[in-house]
Amino acid sequence: MASTKIGRSTVVADPPIARFLFSDTRMAVVWLALRVYVGWAWLEAGWEKVIASGPTANWIGDGAAILSFWKRVVVVPETGRATITYDWYRGFIQWLIDIEAQGVMGKVIAYGEVAVGLGLILGAFVGIAAVGGAFMNMNFMLAGSASSNPVLLLLSIAIALAWKTAGFIGLDRWLLPSLGTPWRAPQTERQTVVPVPTSA
Repeated sequence: MASTKIGRSTVVADPPIARFLFSDTRMAVVWLALRVYVGWAWLEAGWEKVIASGPTANWIGDGAAILSFWKRVVVVPETGRATITYDWYRGFIQWLIDIEAQGVMGKVIAYGEVAVGLGLILGAFVGIAAVGGAFMNMNFMLAGSASSNPVLLLLSIAIALAWKTAGFIGLDRWLLPSLGTPWRAPQTERQTVVPVPTSA
């Protein structure tokens, strides 16, 4: 395993397979396919929430839909297992119910899903979008909703690891360099030494 000493720290080089998977632009087409798949799942789920209406399906109005979900998952049955495994997370959801946060959180979830979907599909700030998606997947899983969340979580983690090249076929090809994140290692400037003439 190769390493480079920089000052007091040591930088451990990535193995060739990791460099190929996560840093080589030849993998960009694979990441494009995964991005679009995960992004479409988020965009579809988020858009359904944005346009949903009805007394128990409202996400971006009064948040009745998320409140109904919260009230269902915090219940601890007398027999059998509770929907939420961890008491601390159940306490967190109950706190959100108590402070009536459904109006705000409904909007955050619905628009957040749409934003993650668009970011992944367009290849804009892919790493941030993938981490945001993974965070929502984790919360849904903690609340007892498995569905497609485990698969989307794993794919989002992989996309986040490949943030440098996952958006290469997308807007990140121009966005990241404009923010100072180059695709290639910076070239060192050559300095020309001009001799100072000495007087005889």
